[in-house]
Amino acid sequence: MRSRLQISDILFRYFSDQIPTLLSKYCFIIAKCYRCKHNAAVEKLREKLANGPDLSDFIQPTEKNEKVDWSAYNGRLKRNQGDSTRLRLPPWLKTEIPQGKNFSRIKEQLRDLNLHTVCEEARCPNIGECWGGGQHGTATATIMASCRFCSIKTSRAPPAPDRQEPVKTAQAIASWGLDYVVLTSVDRDDLPDGGAAHFAQTVREIKQRNSRILVECLVPDFGGNIDCVKTIVDSGLDVYAHNVETVEALTPFVRDHRAKYRQTMKVLKAAKEYNPDLITKSSIMLGLGETDEEVHQTMKDLREHGVDCVTLGQYMQPTKKHLKVVEYVTPEKFKHWETVGNELGFLYTASGPLVRSSYKAGEFFISSIIKNRKAKSA
Repeated sequence: MRSRLQISDILFRYFSDQIPTLLSKYCFIIAKCYRCKHNAAVEKLREKLANGPDLSDFIQPTEKNEKVDWSAYNGRLKRNQGDSTRLRLPPWLKTEIPQGKNFSRIKEQLRDLNLHTVCEEARCPNIGECWGGGQHGTATATIMASCRFCSIKTSRAPPAPDRQEPVKTAQAIASWGLDYVVLTSVDRDDLPDGGAAHFAQTVREIKQRNSRILVECLVPDFGGNIDCVKTIVDSGLDVYAHNVETVEALTPFVRDHRAKYRQTMKVLKAAKEYNPDLITKSSIMLGLGETDEEVHQTMKDLREHGVDCVTLGQYMQPTKKHLKVVEYVTPEKFKHWETVGNELGFLYTASGPLVRSSYKAGEFFISSIIKNRKAKSA
């Protein structure tokens, strides 16, 4: 019988001889696993780069987009069902980097007054055009600052509205020399009136400082509360806007679960009934998977509920957390919807890839309508 000591000695010598072999196999396994992980990471990065933007996505064409014929563009514009890849941004959606003295001045003053604009927070592609100056000045102020298609940050427990905000907003707007301003906010369902009184006070403060400034209020649906709609209508605003956003079939998937297609139509109709001379306005985002028939029906529904002006623009995914673009609609198709809008009897139809609910050219046209009406009634 061998002693325990002898057995331990034999085992020690055996494993000592095997250690280099074991270490070599172990290191090989580690290296192989690392290479697998490394290769997987590289492949993932390659796929991400292939589906991501390239240099052309950051270069603005030399000609103005609206003057270019894009009918020959052969890039992929629509995702198939089940396809999770990101569509490349077509050339007609590329815009210049915002710059200019007026742009910098407005932005600096906003920060000094602790005010925010939907132009910045929603990453509007037209911010440089609207803020950069020119003959017709426009800005969109966010007052009382989870949306599935917008880049504006919201809070589950927002603070109470700043009582001085209407005054500060009016002071800033009066100093900018604008002729048209759009006031908007995120939904404030935490407030009894949805923020209607705050909106109304801001309108009155602006009109008190400069009655010539035309004011549009882009408001939520106030949960269908018609009294809140009346509060806004009675404030002295010039344009009542509430966006339907998408077609009826897609509303449950695109908008907040509290927002209802028919409820939107109800509040727009109520605003017009309270003041038939008030211009009403709504907006539709395209590229979320809607059909032509659905878009046409939505436009008909808006017109039947007394809406005067409609805008149609391309939905663009602001972050990875938001809905993916299903289709990039061509400029030719947007031109078609402009024709349809005119045929349906809208006072004004702004339809284009970069058109937003608050759009410079549209507001100039609307302001002309308002001024002509006021001149006739004087």
